[in-house]
Amino acid sequence: QVQLVESGGGLVQAGGSLRLSCAASGSIIRFSIRAMGWYRQAPGKQRELVAAITTGGSTNYADSVKGRFTISRDNAKNTVYLQMNSLKVEDTAVYYCNARDMGSGVTYWSWGQGTQVTVSS
Repeated sequence: QVQLVESGGGLVQAGGSLRLSCAASGSIIRFSIRAMGWYRQAPGKQRELVAAITTGGSTNYADSVKGRFTISRDNAKNTVYLQMNSLKVEDTAVYYCNARDMGSGVTYWSWGQGTQVTVSS
């Protein structure tokens, strides 16, 4: 069983930056062999994938965040990060991470509590 703890969210003005972290614990040996993704869920909307990173470090991004967000990982710390720059009001959501299959999109672990990001105009 793996536990995920997201942190780093907060209230920021449009144009600002935040860096989110997601630490995995429990069956940590599984972290390094899993692709990871950052997801977000805004009120009244479905959870969506915003960024993903493979075990080899290849990344992909949703069109809405491309050029503004950067995903990275530190396998030694069992942690994945999301650097968010040039934030927009529409980025407001609860952000989550999870391990995922890059082909099917299936997620592997239980969701954490997420971290709230609120961008004000």
